[in-house]
Amino acid sequence: MIGQLALANRIIVAPMCQYSAEEGSASDWHMIHLGHLALSGAGLMLTEATAVSPEGRISAQDLGLYSDQNEAALGRVIAAIRQYSPIAVAVQLAHAGRKASSRAPWDGGRQVLPSEPGGWQEVGPSALPYKAGEHAPLALDRSGMQRVREQFAQAARRAARLGADGIELHAAHGYLLHEFLSPLSNQREDEYGGSLHNRMRFPLEVFEALRSAFPAERPVWVRVSATDWVANGWDIEATVAFARALGQRGCAAIHVSSGGLSSAQSIKPAPGYQLPFAKRIKAELGIATIAVGLISEAEQAESIIVSGTADAVSLARAMLYDPRWPWHAAAKLGAQVSAPKQYWRCQPAQYPDLFRGARFGQR
Repeated sequence: MIGQLALANRIIVAPMCQYSAEEGSASDWHMIHLGHLALSGAGLMLTEATAVSPEGRISAQDLGLYSDQNEAALGRVIAAIRQYSPIAVAVQLAHAGRKASSRAPWDGGRQVLPSEPGGWQEVGPSALPYKAGEHAPLALDRSGMQRVREQFAQAARRAARLGADGIELHAAHGYLLHEFLSPLSNQREDEYGGSLHNRMRFPLEVFEALRSAFPAERPVWVRVSATDWVANGWDIEATVAFARALGQRGCAAIHVSSGGLSSAQSIKPAPGYQLPFAKRIKAELGIATIAVGLISEAEQAESIIVSGTADAVSLARAMLYDPRWPWHAAAKLGAQVSAPKQYWRCQPAQYPDLFRGARFGQR
Protein backbone atom coordinates (compact mmCIF):
# COMPACT_ATOMS: atom_id res chain seq x y z
CA MET A 1 0.00 0.00 0.00
CA ILE A 2 1.04 3.56 -0.72
CA GLY A 3 -1.53 5.57 1.17
CA GLN A 4 -4.85 4.05 0.09
CA LEU A 5 -3.38 2.70 -3.17
CA ALA A 6 -3.13 -1.11 -3.05
CA LEU A 7 -0.36 -2.60 -5.17
CA ALA A 8 -0.15 -6.17 -6.49
CA ASN A 9 3.45 -6.36 -5.31
CA ARG A 10 6.30 -4.19 -4.03
CA ILE A 11 8.12 -3.76 -7.35
CA ILE A 12 8.07 -0.29 -8.89
CA VAL A 13 9.15 0.74 -12.37
CA ALA A 14 11.22 3.85 -11.64
CA PRO A 15 10.82 7.08 -13.62
CA MET A 16 13.24 7.19 -16.56
CA CYS A 17 13.56 10.18 -18.89
CA GLN A 18 13.18 9.24 -22.55
CA TYR A 19 13.85 12.61 -24.25
CA SER A 20 11.29 11.66 -26.88
CA ALA A 21 8.32 13.98 -26.30
CA GLU A 22 7.00 16.48 -28.84
CA GLU A 23 6.37 19.94 -27.34
CA GLY A 24 5.95 18.20 -24.00
CA SER A 25 3.43 15.67 -25.33
CA ALA A 26 3.83 11.91 -25.07
CA SER A 27 4.72 10.45 -28.46
CA ASP A 28 4.32 7.03 -30.06
CA TRP A 29 7.59 6.13 -28.34
CA HIS A 30 5.89 6.61 -24.96
CA MET A 31 3.03 4.38 -26.05
CA ILE A 32 5.53 1.64 -26.92
CA HIS A 33 7.87 2.23 -23.98
CA LEU A 34 5.35 2.65 -21.17
CA GLY A 35 3.00 0.10 -22.67
CA HIS A 36 5.82 -2.43 -22.82
CA LEU A 37 6.82 -1.85 -19.18
CA ALA A 38 3.17 -1.94 -18.10
CA LEU A 39 3.20 -5.64 -19.04
CA SER A 40 6.20 -6.31 -16.79
CA GLY A 41 4.24 -7.62 -13.82
CA ALA A 42 5.39 -4.79 -11.53
CA GLY A 43 2.90 -3.35 -9.07
CA LEU A 44 3.42 0.31 -9.96
CA MET A 45 4.90 2.27 -12.84
CA LEU A 46 5.99 5.91 -12.74
CA THR A 47 6.17 8.17 -15.75
CA GLU A 48 9.45 9.91 -16.42
CA ALA A 49 10.01 13.34 -14.87
CA THR A 50 7.00 15.24 -16.22
CA ALA A 51 7.52 18.99 -16.34
CA VAL A 52 4.92 21.37 -14.97
CA SER A 53 5.92 24.13 -17.40
CA PRO A 54 7.86 24.47 -20.68
CA GLU A 55 10.81 26.08 -18.89
CA GLY A 56 10.70 23.32 -16.28
CA ARG A 57 11.79 20.69 -18.80
CA ILE A 58 15.31 19.26 -18.65
CA SER A 59 15.39 19.30 -22.43
CA ALA A 60 13.10 20.41 -25.22
CA GLN A 61 12.25 16.72 -25.69
CA ASP A 62 11.04 16.20 -22.12
CA LEU A 63 7.56 15.04 -21.20
CA GLY A 64 5.26 17.72 -19.81
CA LEU A 65 1.81 18.16 -18.32
CA TYR A 66 1.21 21.88 -18.76
CA SER A 67 -1.16 22.04 -21.75
CA ASP A 68 -4.37 20.47 -22.99
CA GLN A 69 -2.33 18.76 -25.71
CA ASN A 70 0.04 17.26 -23.13
CA GLU A 71 -2.89 16.04 -21.06
CA ALA A 72 -4.62 14.41 -24.03
CA ALA A 73 -1.44 12.70 -25.25
CA LEU A 74 -0.51 11.21 -21.88
CA GLY A 75 -4.15 10.34 -21.24
CA ARG A 76 -4.15 8.29 -24.45
CA VAL A 77 -1.17 6.27 -23.23
CA ILE A 78 -2.65 5.66 -19.77
CA ALA A 79 -6.01 4.67 -21.25
CA ALA A 80 -4.33 2.07 -23.45
CA ILE A 81 -2.44 0.67 -20.46
CA ARG A 82 -5.68 0.43 -18.48
CA GLN A 83 -7.15 -1.81 -21.19
CA TYR A 84 -4.46 -4.44 -20.97
CA SER A 85 -2.66 -4.21 -17.63
CA PRO A 86 -3.64 -4.08 -13.95
CA ILE A 87 -0.51 -2.08 -13.09
CA ALA A 88 -0.98 1.13 -11.10
CA VAL A 89 0.29 4.22 -12.91
CA ALA A 90 1.57 7.37 -11.21
CA VAL A 91 2.91 10.60 -12.68
CA GLN A 92 6.16 12.11 -11.44
CA LEU A 93 5.81 15.90 -11.53
CA ALA A 94 9.00 17.93 -11.80
CA HIS A 95 10.68 21.24 -12.52
CA ALA A 96 14.30 21.08 -13.69
CA GLY A 97 15.29 24.49 -12.28
CA ARG A 98 18.85 25.46 -13.17
CA LYS A 99 19.43 22.09 -14.89
CA ALA A 100 16.83 22.92 -17.56
CA SER A 101 17.50 23.83 -21.19
CA SER A 102 19.88 20.95 -21.85
CA ARG A 103 20.51 18.65 -24.76
CA ALA A 104 19.50 15.00 -24.60
CA PRO A 105 22.25 12.74 -23.17
CA TRP A 106 22.97 11.13 -26.54
CA ASP A 107 23.49 14.64 -27.94
CA GLY A 108 26.08 15.44 -25.29
CA GLY A 109 23.76 16.68 -22.52
CA ARG A 110 25.30 20.16 -22.42
CA GLN A 111 23.40 23.30 -21.50
CA VAL A 112 21.63 25.10 -24.35
CA LEU A 113 22.02 28.86 -23.93
CA PRO A 114 18.96 31.12 -24.09
CA SER A 115 20.49 32.73 -27.18
CA GLU A 116 20.74 29.38 -28.99
CA PRO A 117 17.91 27.74 -30.94
CA GLY A 118 15.81 25.65 -28.61
CA GLY A 119 17.24 27.20 -25.44
CA TRP A 120 15.56 29.22 -22.70
CA GLN A 121 16.28 31.05 -19.45
CA GLU A 122 16.57 28.71 -16.48
CA VAL A 123 15.36 29.60 -12.99
CA GLY A 124 16.53 28.65 -9.52
CA PRO A 125 16.52 29.77 -5.89
CA SER A 126 19.72 31.76 -6.51
CA ALA A 127 21.67 32.93 -9.54
CA LEU A 128 24.18 30.09 -9.26
CA PRO A 129 24.83 27.84 -12.28
CA TYR A 130 25.08 24.07 -12.00
CA LYS A 131 28.63 24.11 -13.36
CA ALA A 132 31.24 26.84 -13.39
CA GLY A 133 31.09 28.71 -16.68
CA GLU A 134 27.49 27.80 -17.44
CA HIS A 135 24.73 30.36 -17.95
CA ALA A 136 23.32 31.35 -14.56
CA PRO A 137 19.66 30.79 -13.69
CA LEU A 138 17.36 33.65 -12.87
CA ALA A 139 16.71 33.75 -9.12
CA LEU A 140 12.98 33.34 -8.58
CA ASP A 141 11.21 36.27 -6.96
CA ARG A 142 7.96 35.93 -4.99
CA SER A 143 5.74 36.17 -8.05
CA GLY A 144 7.86 33.57 -9.82
CA MET A 145 7.61 31.21 -6.87
CA GLN A 146 3.85 31.66 -6.76
CA ARG A 147 3.70 30.89 -10.47
CA VAL A 148 5.67 27.67 -9.98
CA ARG A 149 3.43 26.58 -7.08
CA GLU A 150 0.36 27.06 -9.24
CA GLN A 151 1.99 25.20 -12.13
CA PHE A 152 2.49 22.17 -9.89
CA ALA A 153 -1.12 22.42 -8.69
CA GLN A 154 -2.45 22.75 -12.23
CA ALA A 155 -0.41 19.75 -13.38
CA ALA A 156 -1.82 17.77 -10.43
CA ARG A 157 -5.34 18.61 -11.55
CA ARG A 158 -4.47 17.42 -15.06
CA ALA A 159 -2.98 14.20 -13.64
CA ALA A 160 -6.23 13.59 -11.76
CA ARG A 161 -8.31 14.07 -14.90
CA LEU A 162 -6.26 11.64 -16.96
CA GLY A 163 -6.66 8.97 -14.29
CA ALA A 164 -3.27 8.81 -12.55
CA ASP A 165 -3.40 6.57 -9.48
CA GLY A 166 -0.92 8.78 -7.64
CA ILE A 167 1.67 11.54 -7.96
CA GLU A 168 5.33 11.55 -7.07
CA LEU A 169 6.76 15.03 -6.48
CA HIS A 170 10.36 15.22 -7.70
CA ALA A 171 12.51 16.93 -5.07
CA ALA A 172 15.75 15.13 -5.94
CA HIS A 173 18.67 15.00 -8.37
CA GLY A 174 19.52 18.70 -8.37
CA TYR A 175 16.25 19.91 -9.86
CA LEU A 176 14.37 22.96 -8.63
CA LEU A 177 12.98 21.75 -5.30
CA HIS A 178 16.27 20.07 -4.39
CA GLU A 179 18.01 23.34 -5.29
CA PHE A 180 15.92 25.14 -2.68
CA LEU A 181 16.77 22.49 -0.09
CA SER A 182 20.54 22.43 -0.49
CA PRO A 183 22.74 25.20 0.98
CA LEU A 184 25.06 24.70 -2.01
CA SER A 185 22.48 26.03 -4.46
CA ASN A 186 20.26 28.14 -2.18
CA GLN A 187 22.02 31.28 -0.97
CA ARG A 188 18.94 33.42 -0.58
CA GLU A 189 18.78 36.00 2.19
CA ASP A 190 15.01 36.05 2.62
CA GLU A 191 12.78 33.60 4.53
CA TYR A 192 13.33 30.96 1.82
CA GLY A 193 17.09 30.73 2.43
CA GLY A 194 19.58 30.35 5.23
CA SER A 195 18.34 27.95 7.91
CA LEU A 196 17.12 24.43 7.20
CA HIS A 197 13.61 25.51 8.17
CA ASN A 198 13.72 28.32 5.61
CA ARG A 199 15.22 26.19 2.83
CA MET A 200 12.48 23.59 3.28
CA ARG A 201 9.75 26.24 3.13
CA PHE A 202 9.21 26.44 -0.64
CA PRO A 203 9.34 22.67 -1.34
CA LEU A 204 6.80 22.16 1.47
CA GLU A 205 4.57 24.88 0.03
CA VAL A 206 4.71 23.16 -3.35
CA PHE A 207 3.82 19.83 -1.77
CA GLU A 208 0.86 21.38 0.04
CA ALA A 209 -0.40 23.02 -3.16
CA LEU A 210 -0.06 19.78 -5.08
CA ARG A 211 -1.66 17.67 -2.33
CA SER A 212 -4.64 20.05 -2.18
CA ALA A 213 -5.12 19.90 -5.95
CA PHE A 214 -5.14 16.09 -6.19
CA PRO A 215 -8.03 13.87 -4.98
CA ALA A 216 -7.61 13.13 -1.28
CA GLU A 217 -8.10 9.38 -1.73
CA ARG A 218 -5.17 9.15 -4.15
CA PRO A 219 -1.64 9.26 -2.69
CA VAL A 220 1.04 11.87 -3.20
CA TRP A 221 4.62 11.11 -2.26
CA VAL A 222 8.07 12.62 -2.76
CA ARG A 223 11.38 11.57 -4.29
CA VAL A 224 14.37 12.95 -2.41
CA SER A 225 18.12 12.96 -2.71
CA ALA A 226 19.25 11.92 0.78
CA THR A 227 22.66 13.54 0.32
CA ASP A 228 24.49 15.76 -2.16
CA TRP A 229 27.66 13.69 -1.68
CA VAL A 230 29.45 17.03 -1.22
CA ALA A 231 30.86 18.45 2.02
CA ASN A 232 28.56 21.01 3.68
CA GLY A 233 25.74 20.14 1.32
CA TRP A 234 22.32 18.56 1.84
CA ASP A 235 22.64 15.44 3.97
CA ILE A 236 20.71 12.61 5.61
CA GLU A 237 20.08 14.60 8.80
CA ALA A 238 18.33 17.30 6.81
CA THR A 239 16.53 14.66 4.75
CA VAL A 240 15.05 13.09 7.88
CA ALA A 241 13.79 16.52 8.98
CA PHE A 242 12.30 17.16 5.54
CA ALA A 243 10.64 13.73 5.43
CA ARG A 244 9.16 14.33 8.89
CA ALA A 245 7.67 17.64 7.75
CA LEU A 246 6.29 15.99 4.61
CA GLY A 247 4.70 13.21 6.64
CA GLN A 248 2.95 15.77 8.81
CA ARG A 249 1.44 17.20 5.62
CA GLY A 250 0.06 13.93 4.29
CA CYS A 251 2.97 12.57 2.26
CA ALA A 252 2.32 8.86 1.64
CA ALA A 253 5.92 7.71 1.05
CA ILE A 254 9.51 8.80 0.51
CA HIS A 255 11.37 7.54 -2.58
CA VAL A 256 14.99 7.67 -1.44
CA SER A 257 17.68 8.44 -4.02
CA SER A 258 20.77 10.68 -3.75
CA GLY A 259 23.06 13.12 -5.54
CA GLY A 260 22.56 15.14 -8.71
CA LEU A 261 22.90 18.64 -7.30
CA SER A 262 26.58 19.34 -7.85
CA SER A 263 29.17 18.34 -10.44
CA ALA A 264 31.59 18.11 -7.48
CA GLN A 265 29.75 15.14 -5.98
CA SER A 266 31.87 12.16 -4.96
CA ILE A 267 29.94 8.88 -5.23
CA LYS A 268 31.21 5.31 -5.25
CA PRO A 269 28.18 3.38 -6.54
CA ALA A 270 27.79 -0.22 -5.44
CA PRO A 271 24.79 -2.54 -5.17
CA GLY A 272 22.45 -1.10 -2.54
CA TYR A 273 24.65 1.93 -1.84
CA GLN A 274 21.60 4.10 -1.08
CA LEU A 275 19.83 1.60 1.16
CA PRO A 276 21.10 2.98 4.49
CA PHE A 277 19.30 6.25 3.77
CA ALA A 278 15.94 4.54 3.14
CA LYS A 279 16.43 2.34 6.18
CA ARG A 280 17.05 5.28 8.48
CA ILE A 281 14.02 7.25 7.25
CA LYS A 282 11.76 4.23 7.70
CA ALA A 283 13.18 3.38 11.13
CA GLU A 284 13.02 6.91 12.54
CA LEU A 285 9.76 8.13 11.03
CA GLY A 286 7.73 5.02 10.27
CA ILE A 287 6.77 6.50 6.89
CA ALA A 288 6.66 4.16 3.89
CA THR A 289 9.93 4.18 1.98
CA ILE A 290 10.90 3.17 -1.55
CA ALA A 291 14.49 2.00 -2.11
CA VAL A 292 16.29 2.62 -5.40
CA GLY A 293 19.81 2.42 -6.80
CA LEU A 294 21.63 -0.58 -8.33
CA ILE A 295 18.98 -3.06 -7.27
CA SER A 296 19.20 -5.77 -9.91
CA GLU A 297 18.88 -9.25 -8.35
CA ALA A 298 15.69 -10.87 -7.09
CA GLU A 299 17.30 -12.14 -3.90
CA GLN A 300 18.71 -8.68 -3.21
CA ALA A 301 15.30 -7.06 -3.64
CA GLU A 302 13.62 -9.68 -1.46
CA SER A 303 16.13 -9.13 1.35
CA ILE A 304 15.44 -5.39 1.28
CA ILE A 305 11.74 -6.02 1.91
CA VAL A 306 12.11 -8.92 4.36
CA SER A 307 14.69 -7.06 6.48
CA GLY A 308 12.42 -4.03 6.78
CA THR A 309 14.97 -1.77 5.09
CA ALA A 310 12.26 -0.39 2.78
CA ASP A 311 8.65 -1.08 1.85
CA ALA A 312 9.19 -1.32 -1.91
CA VAL A 313 11.99 -1.49 -4.45
CA SER A 314 12.26 0.76 -7.49
CA LEU A 315 14.13 -0.44 -10.58
CA ALA A 316 15.25 1.60 -13.58
CA ARG A 317 18.17 0.31 -15.65
CA ALA A 318 17.59 -3.28 -14.54
CA MET A 319 14.02 -3.00 -15.81
CA LEU A 320 15.12 -1.58 -19.16
CA TYR A 321 17.61 -4.42 -19.58
CA ASP A 322 15.07 -7.03 -18.54
CA PRO A 323 11.50 -5.75 -19.02
CA ARG A 324 10.18 -9.02 -17.55
CA TRP A 325 12.27 -8.68 -14.39
CA PRO A 326 9.23 -9.20 -12.10
CA TRP A 327 8.38 -12.46 -13.91
CA HIS A 328 11.90 -13.79 -13.48
CA ALA A 329 12.05 -12.62 -9.86
CA ALA A 330 8.76 -14.38 -9.09
CA ALA A 331 10.04 -17.58 -10.70
CA LYS A 332 13.24 -17.47 -8.61
CA LEU A 333 11.41 -16.76 -5.38
CA GLY A 334 8.49 -19.15 -5.86
CA ALA A 335 5.87 -16.40 -6.18
CA GLN A 336 3.17 -15.52 -8.69
CA VAL A 337 2.87 -12.55 -11.01
CA SER A 338 0.19 -11.10 -13.29
CA ALA A 339 0.77 -11.54 -17.02
CA PRO A 340 -1.50 -10.69 -19.96
CA LYS A 341 -3.47 -13.68 -21.20
CA GLN A 342 -1.97 -13.17 -24.64
CA TYR A 343 1.37 -14.25 -23.11
CA TRP A 344 0.16 -17.16 -20.98
CA ARG A 345 1.47 -19.74 -23.44
CA CYS A 346 5.06 -18.74 -22.58
CA GLN A 347 4.73 -19.87 -18.95
CA PRO A 348 7.71 -22.22 -18.42
CA ALA A 349 6.88 -25.85 -17.67
CA GLN A 350 9.11 -25.77 -14.59
CA TYR A 351 7.02 -22.89 -13.16
CA PRO A 352 3.44 -24.05 -13.82
CA ASP A 353 1.93 -21.64 -11.29
CA LEU A 354 3.97 -18.56 -12.19
CA PHE A 355 1.19 -16.64 -13.96
CA ARG A 356 -1.72 -15.83 -11.68
CA GLY A 357 -4.96 -17.36 -12.98
CA ALA A 358 -3.40 -18.65 -16.22
CA ARG A 359 -5.43 -21.13 -18.26
CA PHE A 360 -4.55 -21.93 -21.85
CA GLY A 361 -6.12 -24.53 -24.09
CA GLN A 362 -5.98 -25.06 -27.85
CA ARG A 363 -7.91 -27.13 -30.31
